This record gives sequence, structure tokens and C-alpha cells, in this order.
Amino acid sequence: MIKFLPAPKIKSRITRIVQALEWDYIDPDRIICFESRGTKSTRVHARCWSLPRVWQQALNLVPHYVIEVIGERFDELTEEKRDKLLIHELLHIPKTFSGALRPHKGYISNSIVDKLYKQLMSNEEISWV
Repeated sequence: MIKFLPAPKIKSRITRIVQALEWDYIDPDRIICFESRGTKSTRVHARCWSLPRVWQQALNLVPHYVIEVIGERFDELTEEKRDKLLIHELLHIPKTFSGALRPHKGYISNSIVDKLYKQLMSNEEISWV
């Protein structure tokens, strides 16, 4: 069975990435972070989950997102790869912060992530706590 654990270090890192890249459209207070353990997936390292508009209206909530890191895979990554993975997942959030998800095509690629990672490193001297 998959276990979901709160991930305050991931949350802190995401907040710092959003601030350093000046992504003002992303509200870190409405991003919830989890580390999962026990998945059978062998390829996935992280996921971005949305709260679709129908659920927002049904529950009378504003848009939120969940960033899930797969603990067994994420722990094995270097700090650079962790940052790039989190940037990748944040790129799924559209500039409208509407609860929808952006697709890979046209928005997310290795070259885009690499460029943003370089920008991140030039904007802030940071490391994993």
C-alpha cells in the first residue's frame, strides 16, 4: 500500500525555487507537498496533481496543487537532479494557477528545465537542508 507523508523539506525547496525564479503566478501556500513510499511504479520520480475546477466548485475551494515525490527514487537523486525534477513539476502549473495542468508538449522539455536550473543557480546560492 502506498503511504503519503508530509514533505516539509520539499515544500521549503519549492517555495525557494518559486521565489528565485520570480514565478509570481505560483502561490506556494496553495501547493501541498508529499513524499510517497511503496509505489510499484518504476519510472516515475515525481508527480504534479491538480484540483480540477469541478472539485473546486463542489468543495468551495480555490485552486490547489499537490507535488508528490516518490521517496524511493527521489532519495537517490543528486541535488541538481532534485531541483530539476521540482522545476519540471512546477512547469505543469499554468500561469493562470487555475487548477488545470499544462502538458509536456510546448511547455516542458529538458532544455527548458536546464535553462531554468541555470537561472535558479545564478539567482540564489542554495542547497538542500
